[in-house]
Amino acid sequence: MSRQLRPVTWDAGEQALVLIDQTRLPLHETTIACRTVDEVVDAISRLVVRGAPALGAVGGYAVVIAMLQATRAGWSQQELAEQVSRVRLARPTAVNLAWGVDRTWNVADQGVAAALAEAHLIAVQDEQANRALSALGADWIRARVPTPDRLRILTHCNAGALATSAWGTALGIVRELHARDQLAHVIADETRPLLQGSRLTAWELQRDGIQVHVQADAAAASTVIRGLVDLAVIGADRIARNGDTANKVGSLGVALACQAAGIPFVVAAPASTVDLGTATGTEIEIEERDGTEVTHLAGIQLAPAGVVGFNPAFDVTPWSLISAIVTEAGVLQPDGGPVDRLVPHTGVGHDRSGRVG
Repeated sequence: MSRQLRPVTWDAGEQALVLIDQTRLPLHETTIACRTVDEVVDAISRLVVRGAPALGAVGGYAVVIAMLQATRAGWSQQELAEQVSRVRLARPTAVNLAWGVDRTWNVADQGVAAALAEAHLIAVQDEQANRALSALGADWIRARVPTPDRLRILTHCNAGALATSAWGTALGIVRELHARDQLAHVIADETRPLLQGSRLTAWELQRDGIQVHVQADAAAASTVIRGLVDLAVIGADRIARNGDTANKVGSLGVALACQAAGIPFVVAAPASTVDLGTATGTEIEIEERDGTEVTHLAGIQLAPAGVVGFNPAFDVTPWSLISAIVTEAGVLQPDGGPVDRLVPHTGVGHDRSGRVG
């Protein structure tokens, strides 16, 4: 296994948030350092950093960045709160960003050291949660799919170390099965329009010596129906109180295909992704990104001039299509009880409808 990826780190000497620049992978492995709120918001918006759990850690550290900048710039408390709110709202679908901001802001009145300690704790607890849910998810899958000895898994988007503080959620389960010598290979959907599957998931898995094939998104349903995979495992950006989940657009199609084929469709996410303040998936705001991400690729125009791109970044999969949701607190199947069973008794995952300010 290669050295553990950590896409979100804190440089104590520079007092900066350091991010792996995921827009440049897999061709260039570089980092950027954020010292201002503008730089953090830009990094979030451009997807330098992405993935719900990773954004939770970024939200925590961003509060520290704002506090340090407030001291340098002489901001009032109201100005500081307004800047923190900018981070909180930088991406609307993934609940972890707002959760991480709120959790750290709640201790900000104790000073920078307390806020930084809380941000560090968010990152540490996220890795712990990812490793715990990976073992639980692998156990559930092996009980549900006892054969073949080595599984063929389909995944969509990137839910690996790059999407978290470390280790990964959906890919954490993949890594756990690989460590148990129970993984044949992974088929990764390319994940248009920004290709997180082909650029990021394939890069992570290859880096760890795991066999991976990349396929066009449009091939996913056929791959499932033809019996070429044994199950699908994805991450989540928000899990509503009724079990509906939001994830990268295209996830719903994979779930429908798995239901038709009668194979498991598993959602893996830390409890911080559970939003008990959102009743159903219909209440989840779907981020719509710039249409040029669809009509252009790496600056090259793919569609006729004047054609407008429609670019929803996420879709919602109903609970009825999900075989199991896995968090560090356990595995829940439909009709297995309320979703709050997936939340440990630590306050994580509780209603986060409050606002900074």
